[in-house]
Amino acid sequence: MTRFTDSWRSHLLVTLSGNSDGRPGWVDQIETGDNAGFFGPGSAAWAVHGGMATMVAGIRALLMQTLHPGAMAGVHDWSRYHQDPLGRLSGTIQWLITVTFADTVVAERESGRVAHFHERVAGTYLDSRGEDRAYAAGDPELLSWVHVVFTDAFLQSHLLWGDAIPGGADRYVSEWATAGELIGVQDAPHSAAELAAQLEAFRRAGTLKSDSRVAEAVSFIRNPPLSRGMLPFYRIMFAGAVASIPREYRDMLGLKRSRLPAIWGTRLVLGLVRVLLGPSSTSEDAARARLTRLARTEELTSET
Repeated sequence: MTRFTDSWRSHLLVTLSGNSDGRPGWVDQIETGDNAGFFGPGSAAWAVHGGMATMVAGIRALLMQTLHPGAMAGVHDWSRYHQDPLGRLSGTIQWLITVTFADTVVAERESGRVAHFHERVAGTYLDSRGEDRAYAAGDPELLSWVHVVFTDAFLQSHLLWGDAIPGGADRYVSEWATAGELIGVQDAPHSAAELAAQLEAFRRAGTLKSDSRVAEAVSFIRNPPLSRGMLPFYRIMFAGAVASIPREYRDMLGLKRSRLPAIWGTRLVLGLVRVLLGPSSTSEDAARARLTRLARTEELTSET
């Protein structure tokens, strides 16, 4: 690799994992455990969350999340995204990847950590009708919104930029309902049709709104404090994320689809990232190491 690509790869790994070798300390726990986890090789969750499209999905999910005033209040009141945006991103990635690739005990423990953090997130906000409402991060409505938005973002991004999903979209939504249930989501969708219906129900109910907080968050997501070398590539992926969002939500976010071929450009950037990072992630490698250990242990046990 050239000096430029070496530097860009290092910046990318630090951004995604907080570590220049791409393996943060918490990945070690994915190698531990005594079972295959909630999903395992060949699952839809492994295919989607192990793909490069997750980079765009994260942008799309963060943009969409801002449209619920309760969720936006929680981010505004309790998040450190201005002071430590990469720290917040790393925390979300840690939960997503751990639940996907770790064994069930570790996945449940990580979900418990997230749920415990949610216990102290509470306050008030003005809803779309201008009425003052109390909120808590563990409210069923807010948990449902965040789960639906994240599931939709990862699914739609993978359908645009990823490979085929084992079992298709329905299987992915059904599998990832398990992750939602681990943090308290009630009535999580189990099919692509249910997912679309739940997302549309929020919009039709008049729950969503756009205000100055949304505009501030969107501006921050559009221009995060990344290194100068990464920003051009991020801006292409941001444009791709925006292009993937249905128009009714783009209008609420105050965003317009780029006149440039953002979908195609994003595909090129993700292809470059795949070349730089390799065919598999450190998390997936750790999970496969655990499975290999378990298989060897089972083989030795059967021989004795």
